[in-house]
Amino acid sequence: MTDKSDRSEDPNDEVQYHVEVGEDDVADAVLLPGNPERVDKITALWDGHEEVAHHREYRTATGTYEDAPISVTSTGIGSPSAAIAVEELARVGVDTFIRVGSCGAIQPGMDVGDLVITTGAVRQEGTSDEYVREDYPAAADGEVVSALVAAAERLGYDYHTGVTMSADSFYAGQGRPGFEGFEAAGSDELVAELQDANVKNIEMEASAILTIANVYGLRAGAICSVYANRVTGEFRTEGESRTAETASLAVTLLARMDEVKREAGADRWHAGLSL
Repeated sequence: MTDKSDRSEDPNDEVQYHVEVGEDDVADAVLLPGNPERVDKITALWDGHEEVAHHREYRTATGTYEDAPISVTSTGIGSPSAAIAVEELARVGVDTFIRVGSCGAIQPGMDVGDLVITTGAVRQEGTSDEYVREDYPAAADGEVVSALVAAAERLGYDYHTGVTMSADSFYAGQGRPGFEGFEAAGSDELVAELQDANVKNIEMEASAILTIANVYGLRAGAICSVYANRVTGEFRTEGESRTAETASLAVTLLARMDEVKREAGADRWHAGLSL
């Protein structure tokens, strides 16, 4: 484990300022849940693990899943703190990020407990605006999407793929009333407009993670369990373990994809290369 005693704000330092990890602490692929408590639930599925850092909302553990190296770092709520995690983890060698979280579904036929695999995201958060112009797309990496779909299929879990919206506000920014019934301008039309555009779900981090990863030439994706369906009004905290298991298996499949690419001399994995 990296010595944390020399931590500073210098991005070139061995130990990163917020996440408090160095190159020897994390695998190439990292899962990114929001809640630090989810780290225990995720690592319980692995072959073994060690907690390597816990500073503020950033809790990191590293281990293996089906013999593939894997790490997890919690990011807290929202895109600003998620962006810090991606920035600092990238600086110590991480090249693959998978957002693992919960969401609200906004289309009919999406049940509580189902999984949603993001193919792209509406950038309704402000963090990614600090990196790129507003018409820059937040696209998930094709290999990560393929690995998540393959993992969900192998595990037999119900899932949906499509576009996610990432918001900065849990209440007004997602069309919910605020304190004493406050409604932001346009909030009463927000969900209906997203439904008409075939957006599948709403959460708070994916678009920033995808955008920043694309800017830096890294792989990123997102998978969330449906806690609420805004169409039916149903709400249950269900599917968390399925999301964690699917994302963990996806990391193993990505490792196999990388091996197949090396053997084939290919730059990208595609359907013509078997796993």
